[in-house]
Amino acid sequence: MELKLKGSDILEKEFKTGLRGYNQEEVDTFLDDIIQDYEAFVKKIAQLEHENKQLKDELTEVPKRVQTVPQPGATNFDILKRISNLEKHVFGSKLYE
Repeated sequence: MELKLKGSDILEKEFKTGLRGYNQEEVDTFLDDIIQDYEAFVKKIAQLEHENKQLKDELTEVPKRVQTVPQPGATNFDILKRISNLEKHVFGSKLYE
C-alpha cells in the first residue's frame, strides 16, 4: 500500500490566505491532530503487518512440527489424544472459553 502523504507532508503544507481566509491557528491545530492520527495509523499498520507475517511464518512451521500420519498400531484413543493436544497447542485457552 503506497501512501500519498507522510506526516511531514501534512506538517509542512502551506495554504494561501485570501481576503477572508481561515483562522491560521485553527487550521494549524486541526492539522496537528490529523498528523498525530495519521502517524498512529501508520504505526498500527506496520505493527499489524509484522504480526501478520509472524502468524504466516508460524503456519508454515506447524506442518513441520506436527506429524500427521498416525504411527502403526495407534488406536483411535491415541489419535484423538494427539488431535486434542494439537487443538490445545493451536487454539490455547480460547478453545475452552
